[in-house]
Amino acid sequence: MKQADIKQLSTSDLIERVKEEKTVLAKLKLNHAVSPIESPAKITGSRKAVARLNTELRKRQLAEAKK
Repeated sequence: MKQADIKQLSTSDLIERVKEEKTVLAKLKLNHAVSPIESPAKITGSRKAVARLNTELRKRQLAEAKK
Protein backbone atom coordinates (compact mmCIF):
# COMPACT_ATOMS: atom_id res chain seq x y z
CA MET A 1 0.00 0.00 0.00
CA LYS A 2 1.38 3.37 -1.02
CA GLN A 3 1.69 6.30 1.37
CA ALA A 4 -0.66 8.40 -0.77
CA ASP A 5 -3.36 5.74 -0.43
CA ILE A 6 -2.84 5.56 3.32
CA LYS A 7 -3.28 9.32 3.75
CA GLN A 8 -6.71 9.14 2.11
CA LEU A 9 -8.05 6.60 4.63
CA SER A 10 -10.00 7.69 7.68
CA THR A 11 -8.59 7.04 11.13
CA SER A 12 -11.02 4.20 11.83
CA ASP A 13 -10.10 2.60 8.50
CA LEU A 14 -6.43 2.91 9.41
CA ILE A 15 -6.95 1.12 12.71
CA GLU A 16 -8.85 -1.65 10.93
CA ARG A 17 -6.15 -2.00 8.26
CA VAL A 18 -3.44 -2.23 10.94
CA LYS A 19 -5.27 -5.13 12.56
CA GLU A 20 -5.70 -6.88 9.20
CA GLU A 21 -2.07 -6.41 8.20
CA LYS A 22 -0.84 -7.66 11.58
CA THR A 23 -2.87 -10.86 11.20
CA VAL A 24 -1.52 -11.33 7.66
CA LEU A 25 2.02 -10.81 8.95
CA ALA A 26 1.51 -13.33 11.75
CA LYS A 27 0.17 -15.92 9.30
CA LEU A 28 3.08 -15.35 6.94
CA LYS A 29 5.59 -15.78 9.75
CA LEU A 30 3.91 -18.94 10.97
CA ASN A 31 3.75 -20.43 7.49
CA HIS A 32 7.39 -19.55 6.91
CA ALA A 33 8.41 -21.21 10.18
CA VAL A 34 6.61 -24.43 9.24
CA SER A 35 7.81 -24.58 5.65
CA PRO A 36 9.70 -21.90 3.74
CA ILE A 37 7.41 -19.72 1.66
CA GLU A 38 8.16 -18.98 -1.98
CA SER A 39 8.99 -15.34 -1.47
CA PRO A 40 10.26 -14.19 1.94
CA ALA A 41 9.99 -10.65 0.60
CA LYS A 42 6.25 -10.90 1.32
CA ILE A 43 7.07 -10.85 5.03
CA THR A 44 9.19 -7.73 4.57
CA GLY A 45 6.47 -6.04 2.53
CA SER A 46 3.81 -6.83 5.10
CA ARG A 47 6.01 -5.58 7.94
CA LYS A 48 6.64 -2.33 6.07
CA ALA A 49 2.91 -1.89 5.41
CA VAL A 50 2.21 -2.19 9.14
CA ALA A 51 4.93 0.38 9.82
CA ARG A 52 3.50 2.82 7.26
CA LEU A 53 0.01 2.50 8.74
CA ASN A 54 1.28 2.98 12.29
CA THR A 55 3.31 6.01 11.21
CA GLU A 56 0.26 7.69 9.71
CA LEU A 57 -1.79 6.92 12.83
CA ARG A 58 0.89 8.43 15.05
CA LYS A 59 1.15 11.49 12.82
CA ARG A 60 -2.58 12.06 13.20
CA GLN A 61 -2.41 11.59 16.96
CA LEU A 62 0.32 14.19 17.25
CA ALA A 63 -1.62 16.61 15.01
CA GLU A 64 -4.65 16.22 17.28
CA ALA A 65 -2.54 16.84 20.38
CA LYS A 66 -1.25 20.14 18.94
CA LYS A 67 -4.76 21.48 18.39
